Amino acid sequence: MKFVGLLLSCALAALAGANDTFLLRNVDVYPVTAKEMKGVSVLVQDGKIAEIGPKVTAPKVVKVVEGKGLRVYPGMIDSATNLGLQEIQSVRESVDTGDLGQFMPQLRALVAVNPESEHVGAVRVNGITSAITLPGGGGGRGGGGGQMISGQAALIHTAGFTWEEMEISRSAAVQVNFPSLGGRGGRGGDIPPEVLAMLGEAGGAAGGANARRTYEENLAKLNQFFDDARNYKAAKAAHPAGFQTDLKLEAMIPVLEDKVPLAVSAASADAMHDAVTFADKQHVKMVIMGPRELGKEGPELKDHNVAVILGRPLALPEHEDDSYDQAMALANQFYKAGVKFAFGTFTNEFVRNLPFQAAAAAGFGLPADEALKAITINPAEIWGVSDKVGSVEKGKWADLLVVNGDPLEIQTKVEHVYIKGKEIELSNKQTKLYEKYMSRQ
Repeated sequence: MKFVGLLLSCALAALAGANDTFLLRNVDVYPVTAKEMKGVSVLVQDGKIAEIGPKVTAPKVVKVVEGKGLRVYPGMIDSATNLGLQEIQSVRESVDTGDLGQFMPQLRALVAVNPESEHVGAVRVNGITSAITLPGGGGGRGGGGGQMISGQAALIHTAGFTWEEMEISRSAAVQVNFPSLGGRGGRGGDIPPEVLAMLGEAGGAAGGANARRTYEENLAKLNQFFDDARNYKAAKAAHPAGFQTDLKLEAMIPVLEDKVPLAVSAASADAMHDAVTFADKQHVKMVIMGPRELGKEGPELKDHNVAVILGRPLALPEHEDDSYDQAMALANQFYKAGVKFAFGTFTNEFVRNLPFQAAAAAGFGLPADEALKAITINPAEIWGVSDKVGSVEKGKWADLLVVNGDPLEIQTKVEHVYIKGKEIELSNKQTKLYEKYMSRQ
């Protein structure tokens, strides 16, 4: 009997000492996938949400966090970053994106993630608990004649001592810089319209012909690579003697089996149409990255169940004759078209502003609850991890944001952030510098 009592005491002591087990008491929970629950408690055990309700109790040894007057939301997810791969863009040694090679699907962003990146610490204090990190530079808005497949994007937590601890999905998508015929300079176009105007009519015609030729050549190369991957898959299934593994083609098998989607950059409506046509031809799943306009593509995207990752709403219009609020109103256009979307900042320096980017879209027509979904449950569903993160539900990881108001409002204060049930210290390089200089004599 004494032995049983000793075991029970040890178990209770271990439970009390666990830093991923606690009770959030008397909080207002906003699950995102259901109506808000006022004055309830959230029990977290072993990093997962165990119970939510008004009468939830916990063993006496479990840590209790009093949350009267506070709100609980799911941690936010940024769907397009280079977190952990790029520190200072102008210092090449600190940039681990955009490796050489036209087709590099075997490269995994996850294994190159630097958990000690200052960017990671800066974003999690504002409630961003997860992010897609892309192996290609520039947030995946390619389209020229360079790298066409950059590698495998990873979905990571913004906390952990190693990349293994940060991993949510090591192969969330394969990043594809889809060929594009034109558009605004630096946003998927080969020749900016301003340059064509300088060249004159003849030069413009020649430039257009060259752009068309480059586009068709790149598209043919991309189709050929997918055909080669499909032939490789068939050959491997036949188990021939002396079969040689090709790492590049091997990495494409999950894509061909619809287990991993393509993350395809397509800025214009025409580029989106071409990308959908390509995905149909190759029978693969796809997510559109960084569209700058919708055009008439809404019905096609909806019919093909293609989700999109929108860039920052606080941006300049795509074309000189566009309305001033073209970028701000874009999310509402996709919402009205019935297309599932999420937000991505496509940079590292603006990831911390993710909730305010969503708020900007809400200020230009997008319903506030849809803006919140676009940085929580929508990206979780798009990247295939909605069983783990994206909402406050029983059985999911306790990636929680505890605040004193609406997280989309800039004046709201973040009180606690939990990632897999572990409370994150709300400090980063900026807060430490603030404290340092405020305390000097």
